Amino acid sequence: MDLFTIENLLTLLMLTLLQAVLGFDNLLYISLESQRVEKDKQAKLRKLGIGIAVVLRLVLLYVLMKLIQFFQDPVLEFDWQGVAEGHFNIHAIIVLFGGVFIMYTAVKEIWHMLSLEDEMHEKVKPQSFNKVLTMVVIMNLVFSFDSILSAMALTQNYYVMATAIIISSALMIWMADGVAAFLQKNRMYEVLGLFVLFIVGIMLISEGGHLAHLKFFNFPITPMSKTTFYFILSILVIVEIVQSRYAKKLSRLKIEEKQD
Repeated sequence: MDLFTIENLLTLLMLTLLQAVLGFDNLLYISLESQRVEKDKQAKLRKLGIGIAVVLRLVLLYVLMKLIQFFQDPVLEFDWQGVAEGHFNIHAIIVLFGGVFIMYTAVKEIWHMLSLEDEMHEKVKPQSFNKVLTMVVIMNLVFSFDSILSAMALTQNYYVMATAIIISSALMIWMADGVAAFLQKNRMYEVLGLFVLFIVGIMLISEGGHLAHLKFFNFPITPMSKTTFYFILSILVIVEIVQSRYAKKLSRLKIEEKQD
C-alpha cells in the first residue's frame, strides 16, 4: 500500500502524536531505571534499550496483526459466584504483570529512599548493565501493547503504524537524556517521578483487570483513562512546586530570624 497518500499521511501524524502521548510514562520509567547503572553507561543504556525495543515493537505489531485473536481469546477463567470472576487472555496477563512489576519497582525505590541503611553519603552499588537493559526492553514492550492496539484501531496499514513507531521512538531517544538529566539535577522531582510511576502501575493493573473482565462482589474493574492519569500528574506537579517553594520560603525566614 502507498504510504504517501493524504489519508495515510494524516493517519501517520495522528499515530505519531498518539505514540508520543502514550509513551510518556514509558519514558519516565526508562529515565529512572537507567540511573541504576554506572553514570557513564546510562545514556548508552537508554538509547540501546529504546533501540532494541523498537525492533521488537515492529515484530510485535506484525504478530498482533496476524494473530490478534490468539491474544484476545481467554486462556484462564474462574467464576466464584458473587465473590470474584475473571476471563484472562494473554493481553490482560501481560498488562497485569507489567502493572504489578512497576508498582513493585516504585515502592522498592521509595523504601530505599526512606531506609536508614541508605544514608545520603553512601554510594549505591550500580547494577548489571545487561540486567537493567533487559528490564527496560521488557517493560517497553509491556507499555507498547496499548499503543499498538490503539494504532490498529485507526489503520490496518502496517507501514503507517511502523513509521509512527519509529518516529515516536526516535523522539523518545532524543528526550530520554534530557528527562534523565533533569531528574538528576532536581533530585526532589525523582520522588515525584516514583509516585507517578506508582500511579502508572495502578493504571496498568486497572487496564489489565478490565481486559480480564475482573469482578469482585459483582463490581467490575474499570480502567483508569489517560485523561485521569494526566490530570493526577498535573495535580502532583503543582503540589510539588508549591511545596518546594513554601519549604524554601520557610528556610529563608528561619535564616532571617537567626540573623536578627
